[in-house]
Amino acid sequence: MIEQLRAIGLSDLEARCYLALHEEPGISGYEVAKRVSVSRTNVYSALRVLGEKGICRTIESDPVLYEPVPIGQVVALLRSDFERTTQQLLGELKAPPKRAASFGSWKGDKAVETTIRRLIANAERNILVDIWAEDLHWVETPLLEAESRGVAVVVVVIGEAHSPLKRIIAHQRLEEWGELGSRRFSLLCDHETALLGSFGQAVQLTALESDHPSVLELLHTAFFHDIVMERIEQDLSEELAGRYGRHYENIKREFGGVI
Repeated sequence: MIEQLRAIGLSDLEARCYLALHEEPGISGYEVAKRVSVSRTNVYSALRVLGEKGICRTIESDPVLYEPVPIGQVVALLRSDFERTTQQLLGELKAPPKRAASFGSWKGDKAVETTIRRLIANAERNILVDIWAEDLHWVETPLLEAESRGVAVVVVVIGEAHSPLKRIIAHQRLEEWGELGSRRFSLLCDHETALLGSFGQAVQLTALESDHPSVLELLHTAFFHDIVMERIEQDLSEELAGRYGRHYENIKREFGGVI
């Protein structure tokens, strides 16, 4: 709970004081200090700030007692403040002129995870994802949230995956792929924004974000081919294997190992 309370703007000590009061409302600052094992001076300061934030109220007595505002009321207040602030921002910050298509890079687990969540949260119509099964957890929760608000989600997974997502297309993994040092992934949102990157112990987690038409079209075409080939292989697997090889080895030989 400490992390969640910090996420809504409380300091570590303020969060601990709030939880202490939640467990036993109507106690003195001295009792709060004993429960959080922090000096009374710092605790009284934290209680004062909680009061200013409207999250803790005082009961005039001797000594003064403190009790928390119920968390449901706190959340409703924060939601109201957030919505009012966002409306002000949307009204006052005019949309900038349309810029040229761009490429931006993200490095590190936290930055890439945040970018994934941001792009998925802003998708309004459709999301296409291509990812390895062991990396599906990076996108599964935000994708489920997107589905819940009516966004069409299609995930192409390399390897076997078990997920509550509605539309998953699983591709068989070839043995030689296990030798790869990285596992690519891509994300295409509303055919307007793309994210491409690589997971794997051999490389630092990085991703490229772009709205360049060439990148968007390349990813959309790749997804289309994946979906079409998956359906064809389901319906004509034996015929394809007999003519082209189980994993299209005959075609690969024609191109001398280029593909």
